[in-house]
Amino acid sequence: MAGYSVQERDVAVERDPDDTVSVSVTIDESAGAEQLLQRVMRFGQGRSRSRVAEERDEIGYVVSGSGRLTLDAESHQLEPDMGFYVRAGESYEIDNTGGSDLVVVSVTAPEPSGELPYTRKVTVRVADQPVLPAGKDREFRFVINPDAGCADVTQFVGMIPPGRAPTHYHLYDEVIYVLDGEGVLHIDGQPDTPIEAGTCIYLPPPTQHCLENTGPIPLRVLGVFHPAGSASEAYEDTD
Repeated sequence: MAGYSVQERDVAVERDPDDTVSVSVTIDESAGAEQLLQRVMRFGQGRSRSRVAEERDEIGYVVSGSGRLTLDAESHQLEPDMGFYVRAGESYEIDNTGGSDLVVVSVTAPEPSGELPYTRKVTVRVADQPVLPAGKDREFRFVINPDAGCADVTQFVGMIPPGRAPTHYHLYDEVIYVLDGEGVLHIDGQPDTPIEAGTCIYLPPPTQHCLENTGPIPLRVLGVFHPAGSASEAYEDTD
């Protein structure tokens, strides 16, 4: 498969009457993604049931809402534009303390096979991370990556100004969630696809692609890729 996209609102919602969370599985094996699984989770008010991912790391990002994440009896504040990292086998609950749903984009990946980094951060605020360049006029910030103790996955937030960047490809598996703005997804050999907040994208390597910002404001995207590396590691087709 050369690439895949879907709008979150078009994906079926799974609800457990005994839990506070509803889940939309937006990208999985049916989209061709063998390493990464992307879900959008909406936590209602109150405390969720305990969740655990056996043999898979979980990397989350708070889109909206507020609350607390309890990870093995330790409590961590959750707020918009914050990433969190749960290692395989760890259990956690999310307590929604706000007045609206706490919306999380969750991506799971295979448990690392090697030695884990000594450093460990459970939560990381985007605003606390340095701004890094990613080509002309584009920038990004790492959120969860090896610096946070996540050995095999990188999570970042990227900003794309109005206009179109060169078509390029990566050597890693990547899933994207559009946070703000509007534009067009260009994938080699496929019809152009409009994108907006809530669009979910899967890009296997080495898919030729480009995200074009057709709106008046920056296109802000949440990206997660495996294996870990730099979000600026892109290759242009010179043939």
